[in-house]
Amino acid sequence: MNKLRHTAARFDQKLDRLCASSSLFDPKIEAAARAIVERVAVKGDAALLEFSKKFDGAKLTAKTLQISDAEIAGASRQVDGKLNAAIRFAHRNISRFHKQGLRKGWTGRNPQGARVGEKFDPFRRVGVYIPGGTAPLVSTALMTVTLAKVAGCLEIVVCTPCDQDGEVNPGLLHAAKVAGATEIYRVGGAHAIAALAHGTRTIRRVQKIFGPGNAYVVAAKRLLFGHVAIDLLPGPSELLVLADGTANPGWAAADLLAQAEHGSGHERCWLVSTSSKVLKTVEREIERQLPELSRRKYIQKALKRNGWLIHVRSQAQAIELANRLAPEHCEVMLKNPKAVSKQIKTAGALFLGNHSPTVLGDYVAGPSHTLPTGGAGASFAGLTVDQFQRRTSVVHYTPAALRKSLLAVQQLAAVEGLDAHGHSAAIRLD
Repeated sequence: MNKLRHTAARFDQKLDRLCASSSLFDPKIEAAARAIVERVAVKGDAALLEFSKKFDGAKLTAKTLQISDAEIAGASRQVDGKLNAAIRFAHRNISRFHKQGLRKGWTGRNPQGARVGEKFDPFRRVGVYIPGGTAPLVSTALMTVTLAKVAGCLEIVVCTPCDQDGEVNPGLLHAAKVAGATEIYRVGGAHAIAALAHGTRTIRRVQKIFGPGNAYVVAAKRLLFGHVAIDLLPGPSELLVLADGTANPGWAAADLLAQAEHGSGHERCWLVSTSSKVLKTVEREIERQLPELSRRKYIQKALKRNGWLIHVRSQAQAIELANRLAPEHCEVMLKNPKAVSKQIKTAGALFLGNHSPTVLGDYVAGPSHTLPTGGAGASFAGLTVDQFQRRTSVVHYTPAALRKSLLAVQQLAAVEGLDAHGHSAAIRLD
């Protein structure tokens, strides 16, 4: 891992560069994603087949883009009892958590006596991207599709990449079906996002797109904002661990290794501490545990590029850095984690104490693990069920309420020079 100490020359400038770097705004990635999106917009299914062969090595046809109900049922039969139980365990927790977050309509009277309020309706047709590739993210199916089902979305369209034989992991297909998917397509990458946004002959366009992905998927979502509604920018995984002498170094190391193993190479991991001893011990633990892990090749790549051991002057500086980085996951392994957590305002999710590893949030705790990355946490929150609901304001005036409002309407219309606005209210009382 890379190292940075507060005693180093130009420490603050180095921190600035560290906070500024993000694959979300890499111009090369954006250019590549733009070319893919534009080709799908023009060529439709033909482009999807072309990119599936190029990126996944799969020879598909328009008829095999969609995974049939029979294939999904067959996948479910392949899932053993233990995995099925784990999927349903997580699904129950996620459903229960997000039912509490549904927004409910309301109505009341304003001071003039008019009825005003809000109503919340589920989006009818939504798209959910589920990463596959080197790690079929069964958990992401649960952490996204479940929310759409709880919200009441009628059409829940899943896109996920296949392997070179056109196959998708059976556990992922089963989880998506349990969670409530109504259509599943074996297509991934930026071209899947483009298909959901623009529509093709096979994949009808959706109203809003959800789900995490690699840097190209996130770039495509940014480019398509406006053509379709977008949830947030959940890119390659991130973890920041704040640790002091009360932290278990072996556990902290294990958590960093876990978040670095996804495989894109753009994952970012930081360990921040005021203690040189803690930093050295965690580094030794990483070296000790790494050889035992099956995905060490991916972990080494990520840690070499974006793994940091950072020695800071004080706990206050550590908290300031956490808020500047706005990490996807932030573990607070400090003496008083609850008190410190109140000062961290930009993390996608907080994990407090030694016994709350990020992996619990990844799989079973309840909140969605679809979270902002690349510093987007300063502006975006994580995925919540109300993002699958469309808000509409409702206004109902009576003649009496209109009469009490007319003078203010006419004054505002006059100062803006929009006399037709004033007239449209006044004509009802003439």
